[in-house]
Parts: sequence; C-alpha cells; structure tokens
Amino acid sequence: MPTQQNSRVSNFFDEYAKDFSAIYGNDNSFLVSSINRIFRKSMRLRFIKTLEGCSPVEGRSILDVGCGPGHYSIALARMGAKRVLGIDFAEGMLKLASENARRLNVEKICCFQKNNFIAYNFEEDFDYTILMGLMDYIEKPKEVIQKVLSVTKVRAFFSFPLDGGLLAWQRKLRYRYKCALFMYMEGQIIELFSHMNHRRLEIQRNDRELFVTAHML
Repeated sequence: MPTQQNSRVSNFFDEYAKDFSAIYGNDNSFLVSSINRIFRKSMRLRFIKTLEGCSPVEGRSILDVGCGPGHYSIALARMGAKRVLGIDFAEGMLKLASENARRLNVEKICCFQKNNFIAYNFEEDFDYTILMGLMDYIEKPKEVIQKVLSVTKVRAFFSFPLDGGLLAWQRKLRYRYKCALFMYMEGQIIELFSHMNHRRLEIQRNDRELFVTAHML
C-alpha cells in the first residue's frame, strides 16, 4: 500500500481503537450493545464464521493480518492455537491487543507487531490466515491476496464489503474524508482470486459483506 494511504488508515484506526474494540463486547452498556447487534451484525457473523473455519485449531499456527485489538487472535489462542502472530499498522490497536492478551493470559501464545504485510519477510507459513475488515482499505487487493496465499497452508479467510444499495452509499459518504474505502461485487471477488488454480474458493453473503474462504488443500 502507498505510504500516504497507510498513514491515513493508521491514523483513523488509532483514533477509533477503543470504539472498535467495543463492537466485540468490551462495552457492556445496553445502548452500545444494542446498536452493535443491529447495525454491525456482519462483524459478529464474520467473527463466528472465522472461528468455526479455523478447525481444528489445536496446535495450529495463525496469522491475523490487520489484527486490530486482537479479538480473533486471542479467541483462537484460548481455543488451543499453538502460535498466533497479529500484525497491524495502527499502534493504538496493537496496544489494546497486547493488553487484552495479557488480561486473558495468552500473551505467551500471541505476538503482536507493527508491520507492513506486503513488505514483511515471513520466515514461516501459517495454517490459517485471517484478514477481517482489512480489504475495505486496500488499494491493491490482488497483491495482498497473492501474498496471503503464498504464506497459508490450510485456509485463508477474508471479508469484503459489499457494494451497491443505500447502506453502501452511506458508508462511502461517511468515509469520504477519513480514508480511502474500497467495496466489491461478487464478480470482482471471483476475478481477484482467478489465479488460485486448483485451490477452492468459497464465497458467502454475510449481511452487508462477502465472507471469502480460500481452501489451500
């Protein structure tokens, strides 16, 4: 991703870190939890689908790209993952992730680092790779997808925001001055993964997004 785009997205999520963390249940107020259930249904559904997809998880390695406050990483560590590497470029998110891991006693399993996914030279492959809520902000998605497939041994999970309709238009309007936003139709997803050769692609409609699983085996 270009440096300018990285900076805009990083700044946005640094400011948004605590509010984002609340989406997954850290803010227990009735108003916040009710709003999240109604308007952020897709975020909770993708969380459930990803945890189910990382099965079996015992003894497996996980790469969580754009890990945010570490909810996926920590949940999988608590379910039995052997090693989880979470990377992000927003320091506010990484600070929350580390704090959450310590609080839930999985800091020896989870490692959180500030890194550029494309530029980073991984010394190992991972059983499962997760990219949830990240492709919304990626200017060159095919480059990211190719890198993901090259470091994943079993399955990779992506979420893509669905284009079209009033809600998509409203989101574009909200993000106009925050950071660049990229939305997709199913045909675009199929084209992006067309280089997968014999690997199997699974696309599921998930409320206001597309949940994509790339099966490597």
